Amino acid sequence: MTSSMDRLRAAVGRWAAKAAERRAEAERSAAAERRADGIDPKLSNTEAGRAQAEAEAGGAAGGSGYVPPPPQYAPAIAAKPEPSAAVPWGVRVAAEAGWRLLVLAGVIWVLMKVVSTISLVIIAFSAGLLITALLQPTVARLRRIGLGRGLATAITFIGGFVIMGLVGWFVVWQVMENLDTLTDKVQDGIQELKNWALNGPFHVSEDQINEIAQNLSDWIGDNSKELTTAGIEGVTVILEFFSGALLAMFVTLFLLYDGRRIWEWTLKFVPAAARDGVAGAGPRAWATLTGYVRGTVIVALIDAVFIGVGLYFLNVPMAVPLAVFIFLFAFVPIIGAVVSGALAVVVALVTDGIVTALLALAVVLAVQQIESHILQPFILGRLVRVHPLAVVLGVTGGSLIAGIPGAVVAVPLVAVTNTVVGYLRGYAQEQTLSRLREATPQPNAPTEGAAPEQEPGGETPGDAGPPQR
Repeated sequence: MTSSMDRLRAAVGRWAAKAAERRAEAERSAAAERRADGIDPKLSNTEAGRAQAEAEAGGAAGGSGYVPPPPQYAPAIAAKPEPSAAVPWGVRVAAEAGWRLLVLAGVIWVLMKVVSTISLVIIAFSAGLLITALLQPTVARLRRIGLGRGLATAITFIGGFVIMGLVGWFVVWQVMENLDTLTDKVQDGIQELKNWALNGPFHVSEDQINEIAQNLSDWIGDNSKELTTAGIEGVTVILEFFSGALLAMFVTLFLLYDGRRIWEWTLKFVPAAARDGVAGAGPRAWATLTGYVRGTVIVALIDAVFIGVGLYFLNVPMAVPLAVFIFLFAFVPIIGAVVSGALAVVVALVTDGIVTALLALAVVLAVQQIESHILQPFILGRLVRVHPLAVVLGVTGGSLIAGIPGAVVAVPLVAVTNTVVGYLRGYAQEQTLSRLREATPQPNAPTEGAAPEQEPGGETPGDAGPPQR
């Protein structure tokens, strides 16, 4: 029995020795593998397994196996900065602003192309809007006395365009009636100018005058093709004028009849966050436009009447048509007054001589000075006051874009823009202050659920009786 137990113990000891030897051999193999993979062999089995997994993951991500860290004696190399961080701040700001300016210039260029393509529609709509601003107060007045919207619109529309048509017909009739007389006076005036040049202080010889006339005749003969083309273009312009006039009449009719609903429909395209501000700016812009048109009509009418009366008493031919031209050109600020006044002076010079021309110039300058210093500030007032620099730049830009119609529309557009921008700025400030007041708690406001404050003596403020006299 004892020998059997000894043999069992010896067998178990041999098995344990072999197991220990196999375990030691496995640890030596694992340590050798970790040294080959760059892992510290002193790590525990769990840490070694985690390091082995990280090594395998690094090898899978890099595609070329795990890269061991550099040895301690290797020099430290600073990493290169990002390219955007290497660019100076000023250059980055300039580049950001530059490409935005390029995008803005592209948008403006596209808009200019679109405007030039549909310029007839835009000019006709602008003309209809100005005429509507002139006639709409009459519609409102007729509505107040009891007429329906359709009848008031029809009476105002027909009456307004009949008056404008009669004025145009009167101008054409006056020009045709006085054309022969004007031609004779122009010839006489040219002869007087020739005599003055021959006998005047400049001592111009007749050969020089004949040479100038011959050069003018040769120039007309050499440029006959261009003149013919200009005449054909003039016919095209006339057709476009009548088309635009017809479109402007339709615009005026519908704006007079249904302007409010058209405005409400337009507000639907405005974002909801800005709709209240735009809805408030619209009536103020319309008041500015109406005030500008009515004031300009009154000032132009006064100019035309007084200058026309002056030309009539000076016996200048076609004084009435010239007065009508002065009235029409008054809608182009600054430039219109200069052009219409120069036209009246030239007609007086050619037909009646230098003395009448100087007197006509004095009349024109006197009336225009009264207009600019008294009539415009009194009639137009502060409602449509625009700086003269803005007027000059607006008229110049409008004339470059769309000629005379652009010059006519430029100033009311600047006035309306000034009104709208001022209102929206004030509206934004008011909304900001309102939000700040709502967000700031009131110092004396009672908190919700708090007991009312008691005064000395145990009474609340609400329980106190009327003050004793």
